[in-house]
Amino acid sequence: MTSGSASRQRGERRTAALARAVEDGLLGPHSPVVGLLDVDGVLAAVGALNEAFAGPAPVQHTFAAKACGLVPVLRLLADAGMGCEVASPGELEQALAAGFPYDRLVFDSPAKTVGELEFALAHGIAINLDNFQELARVDRLLAGREAAGPIGLRVNPQVGAGAIGAMSTATATSKFGVALRDPGAVDAVTEAFERRPWLNRLHAHVGSQGCPLPLIAEGIRAAYELAERINDRLGHARITGIDIGGGLPVNFTDEDDRPTYADHVAGLRAAVPGLFDGRYTLVTEFGRSLLAKSGTIGTVVEYTKSAGGRRIAVTHAGAQVATRTVFMPGSWPLRVEVFDAAGRPKQGPPQVVDIAGPCCFAGDLTATGVELPAIEPGDVVALHDTGAYYFSSHFSYNSLPRPAVYGYRTDAGGRVRFAPVREAQSVREVVEESGLAQAEALVELRRT
Repeated sequence: MTSGSASRQRGERRTAALARAVEDGLLGPHSPVVGLLDVDGVLAAVGALNEAFAGPAPVQHTFAAKACGLVPVLRLLADAGMGCEVASPGELEQALAAGFPYDRLVFDSPAKTVGELEFALAHGIAINLDNFQELARVDRLLAGREAAGPIGLRVNPQVGAGAIGAMSTATATSKFGVALRDPGAVDAVTEAFERRPWLNRLHAHVGSQGCPLPLIAEGIRAAYELAERINDRLGHARITGIDIGGGLPVNFTDEDDRPTYADHVAGLRAAVPGLFDGRYTLVTEFGRSLLAKSGTIGTVVEYTKSAGGRRIAVTHAGAQVATRTVFMPGSWPLRVEVFDAAGRPKQGPPQVVDIAGPCCFAGDLTATGVELPAIEPGDVVALHDTGAYYFSSHFSYNSLPRPAVYGYRTDAGGRVRFAPVREAQSVREVVEESGLAQAEALVELRRT
C-alpha cells in the first residue's frame, strides 16, 4: 500500500468514526467534546517504524509516554512490542500499569530523585543520567554493586535550534544533558566512563517538532563519534548502546505522513553509517509521530456570531485540549473540518471563520481565518492530527472537565467499533479535585 492510499484510508476511517460517534451519542449536546483515536493508524505507524529500522543493529523502540499517557493507549503499544520512555514517576507508574516489563522501560527525567533512582536501579530499568551530580549520586547508590540494567549519560551536542525554540533540546544553553562543546566537557565525559564500569550508553536528543532531519542527524553523529572515541580510548566496547531519542516532525498541513521514518533512517545512514553496523544497540523514543495523525478532537458548535466582519464559531474545544495551538498558533496549526449535526461532511461555498473555544480569554482560538463551509449551531468541528499531547495533556483552565476518549476500528464494510479509553470527567469530579474535602480548612485556620 502506498503512503498516499494509506493516508486516504485513514481519512475515510476518521470520517466514518465521527459520523458514528454522533449517531451513538458519544459526541453531541450532552457530550460536546470528545477525543477519537484510530487504532489501525497507530499500529500502522508502529509497523512503519519497525520496517524503517530493520537491519543488523539491534533496536529497542520506546514510546515517549509524555505524548499520550493514557493507560489503554500505552497497553496497545506494549502489546505491539514497543518499549516505553518515561520522564516522571507518574509516567513510570502509567507504563507499569499498562504492562510494560522493566527491561522495556527507559527513565529519562532530568530531575530524578534518590528514591526514583533506587527503584530503577533495583528493577533493571534503563536510565539516562543527565549530569555529573547525578552520576555521583548513582555512585553512592550502587556502592560498588553492578547495575541491574543499562545506564547511559545524556549529552547535549549543541548543534542548534529548530524552528520552535521550546522544542529544541540541543541548543548552546539547553537544560538537558552534558554540553559537549563547553570547555573540557568531552574529556570529563570520557573520564566518567573510564571510572565507571556500569556506565554503558550515550543518549542524545536534538528536539522534536520544528527540528529538520539533518539537524537531528548532526546531533546523533556527535554522540556516535563520542562513543567511538571513548571505546577507542578504553580499548574495548564500554559503550554498547546509543539512545538516539525521537523527534520525527509531524506534517500538520495535510493528510500525508511527511517526513517518514524511512526518510529519517536514510538521513541517518548517510550521516552516520557506522551507527547501523550492529556494534551498538539502538534505542529510540518517538512519541508524537506515532500517534498524532491517528487522533481527532470532535466538538459541537454551540453558537455562531460575527465581530468586525469576521465570522466566529464558538465550540467546546479550546486551550484545555489544544493548549499549544492556542498559545503558539504559528508553531502548532491544526487542520480543521466541519460536519453537520448528523456527522456528515459539510459542503458549500467557503466562508472565512475563526474557530473559538470555551475558555474565558480572547486568544482561545484553535483556528483563525480558515475557509470552511458555512457553520451553524449544532454542527461538529473536527481538529485533526491531535492524537499526541492534545486530548491526553489536559489544561485545567476555567476548571473545564477532561473529555472522554475512545479508540476505534473500522472494518472493510465501513462498520465502526469503539472502545473506551478514558471516561469524561464529571463536573463533580472537577470540584472534588479542587479541594472539596478541605473546604473548611482555611476558614478553620483563620479562626484559630
